[in-house]
Amino acid sequence: MRIISWNVNGIRAILKKGFLDWVEKESPDVICIQETKANSDQVESDAFPPKGYTAFWNSAERKGYSGVLTLTKKKPKSITMGMGIEEFDKEGRIIRTEFPKFDLLNVYFPNGTSGEERLDFKMRFYDAFLNYCEDLKKSGKKLIITGDVNTAHCPIDLKNDKANQKNSGFLPQERAWLDKFIDHGFVDTFRALNPDKVQYSWWAYRFNARARNIGWRIDYFFVTQDLMKSVKDGFIEDQVIGSDHCPIGLDIK
Repeated sequence: MRIISWNVNGIRAILKKGFLDWVEKESPDVICIQETKANSDQVESDAFPPKGYTAFWNSAERKGYSGVLTLTKKKPKSITMGMGIEEFDKEGRIIRTEFPKFDLLNVYFPNGTSGEERLDFKMRFYDAFLNYCEDLKKSGKKLIITGDVNTAHCPIDLKNDKANQKNSGFLPQERAWLDKFIDHGFVDTFRALNPDKVQYSWWAYRFNARARNIGWRIDYFFVTQDLMKSVKDGFIEDQVIGSDHCPIGLDIK
């Protein structure tokens, strides 16, 4: 089973940049999309969702902002939107799809770059999300968690680590939360399979950053430790363009 995750920075924008051709060529079993910036009625038509897929949307109350979308060939057993916490759920940040052998969480984590208030919101979201995942684990769930986490974990995960130590996305408290998340039994699949590989999933639009590969790895697939034995591959498709992020993938037995 192949799962792809991609922050498309606007589903309507990416549809004009060959997204449907990419889906037809790649044909993954599930596509987790973040930052849709749209509601379903602004996008769905005869051409969308792509043939063979069912679309599940969780859009933000605020128009043109945030939002996640899960496209799946396989029918989930159930769908859950959000964590049950209004201040986070109104931003349309989580879809949980239940499959027979695992639950898949498609998550768009908050960005903390616009000031102290949003950084605080981001850290509270992080802590609430860890508690949510821990409750799911205690209920017997095996989890795959994917999306734009908006934090690079280690110096290997961004080009200019020293210059960004005081910037949100590489702050000590953000990185410490990722340490804590991993300590609670969630495996960063790409780094577990590629311990020394330097590869990025996001590049700023400024300064010709993508062409110069001045990037960050801020998009992840995490799995609970009991699923790691089923993971065949974890990868980053940094040659795919259309957004400031690129797709990342997970192959699981």
